[in-house]
Amino acid sequence: MSTIKEFLSADHSKCDGIFANMEEKAGESLLSARELCEEFKSQTEKHFQMEERVMFLEFENKTGMTQGPTAMMRQEHTQMRALMSQMLEAIDADNKDKFFGLSETLMILLQQHNMKEEQMLYPMAQQHLAADSDRIVSMMESLIVE
Repeated sequence: MSTIKEFLSADHSKCDGIFANMEEKAGESLLSARELCEEFKSQTEKHFQMEERVMFLEFENKTGMTQGPTAMMRQEHTQMRALMSQMLEAIDADNKDKFFGLSETLMILLQQHNMKEEQMLYPMAQQHLAADSDRIVSMMESLIVE
């Protein structure tokens, strides 16, 4: 079984791969990138929910820190959700400039966000939740996202 940090970092990489494919496809034609944009949005949403509904709650319950790093990550998730929705709207409007402007903003946000999680939050979570790591990873893997 992987650690919380390994599991969530690997999921970041998977989402990053979809994002790169989506941008490449959008360079050819925005409409051809719609499916990848939807896939990126749904995979990223699943990732956010694994964190918010499982790992963050476990971390907060264990440490009592509810206004610390998890609160900041939730705010950033909200910003990124809005950007992903706006990217789909830009595709539907066939507005390449808007799409690439939004995707560039999202990429910068994602890179900073993932770095904070991978270098700060995940190691803290792993440290506090090590004894429950297998159970938490298993809960995240089996999470159903509506």
